[in-house]
Amino acid sequence: MNAFGKLFRVTIVGESHGPAVGVIIDGVPAGLPLSADDFSVDIERRKGGIQKGTTPRKEDDFPLFQTGLFNGHTTGAPLTIFFENKNTRSGDYEKQRSVPRPGHADMVAHQKFGGFEDFRGGGHFSGRLTVGLVAAGVVAKKMLPSIAINATILEVGGESDIEKGLQKAIDAKDSVGGIVECRVIGLPTAVGEPFFDSVESVLAHAVFAIPAVRGIEFGSGFAAAKMFGVAHNDAIENAEGKTKTNHAGGVVGGITNGNELVFRIAIKPTSSTPKDQVTLNWETNQQETFSVKGRHDLCIALRVPVVLEAVTAIVLADLLAQVNAIPRVWKG
Repeated sequence: MNAFGKLFRVTIVGESHGPAVGVIIDGVPAGLPLSADDFSVDIERRKGGIQKGTTPRKEDDFPLFQTGLFNGHTTGAPLTIFFENKNTRSGDYEKQRSVPRPGHADMVAHQKFGGFEDFRGGGHFSGRLTVGLVAAGVVAKKMLPSIAINATILEVGGESDIEKGLQKAIDAKDSVGGIVECRVIGLPTAVGEPFFDSVESVLAHAVFAIPAVRGIEFGSGFAAAKMFGVAHNDAIENAEGKTKTNHAGGVVGGITNGNELVFRIAIKPTSSTPKDQVTLNWETNQQETFSVKGRHDLCIALRVPVVLEAVTAIVLADLLAQVNAIPRVWKG
């Protein structure tokens, strides 16, 4: 439900407008140096209100270590990190309780949890919880010092020029989506298992925990469907498995082949948009015109790269732990 991983296991907790959100991480080696400063860069990258097109909601997001850290090093026990929610406007959501936002989880959450769900700011379904994923990613990255993980925005609103894509949304008084690419360098060969625990399978599973993800492709992705086999096949150049091209995206048969891991994800437009939409008022059982009020991202994709890096690091840390590539006591 709220946990992911076999040996490096991550559990996210909290609601958007509750006292705090956070993460519990099991499987962290004892003796890993860790401090609040380690989190500052990636936490800052995830924040809203910094770049054009993101929500004006700002939180300090200072990591509060509750368990698993002693004298500046991890103890080997579960690591618990909280981030306080201080800048909330719950009243924005009280007013729209009976009119679930189209495209958001309001309706299905109400149906599944019988009205007991915390609906403020999307509650447990909110992108606010990705701060916990980013925190876990910071820890995972520290456990993968020889592996470089970098995610970048390729498109916003169908435009490679991000400003142009954002302007389309501003002109339409609506939201837009985007495409984010992740590249991993330094990943060893032979990581992953065939079929259900393939690298692609595990990554896809974790990536869809990021709110608003609508698709994922590896290497040449869907373009492979239009290629001939000889064009798509990557010619092997040496005994280390280096290939001339990388249409496979660094994974063959579910197992890494030593080349750069490359994949992309599609992010949908933000569900909460000021533009008029039609929804159902579940008190009157009548459809009505509805406009979302409050503070929301114009384009969620702008804040996704650091979250995608984090989720990727979480997956790789777990996969490498399964082949004993990460020690129980840190010696780095």
